[in-house]
Amino acid sequence: MSHDRHITNEKQTVAKMVYIYCHAHHGTKGKTLCNDCKALLEYVFFKTDNCVFGTNKPACQACPVHCYSKANKEKIKEVMRFAGPRMLFKHPVDTLRHFINLHKTKRKFKNKSFQSVVTKIKKSY
Repeated sequence: MSHDRHITNEKQTVAKMVYIYCHAHHGTKGKTLCNDCKALLEYVFFKTDNCVFGTNKPACQACPVHCYSKANKEKIKEVMRFAGPRMLFKHPVDTLRHFINLHKTKRKFKNKSFQSVVTKIKKSY
């Protein structure tokens, strides 16, 4: 899968999760989000587009570089804890794609040669 497609899929998956959360917790419907959820989604998109790993962007959950602010990290965790189980039934293909990406990320970071790249990025971050 190309980098652009990978990023697009990741953004679509997180957007679906934010919509599930916002609809259930804030009463929004359809293609609308409350201002807080819209701001969170824009933040996630910005961080995804500007990942320090570039074309090797890992799944955020298993990433060794923590680029989210503390508040946004806690908020996206809350969203994912709620929406994750519901994604399996509403968007099973996206859920499967996410778990495959997460597994690949975890394997990648166990690779010793990749660890040197991670160390350099962490030092410059």
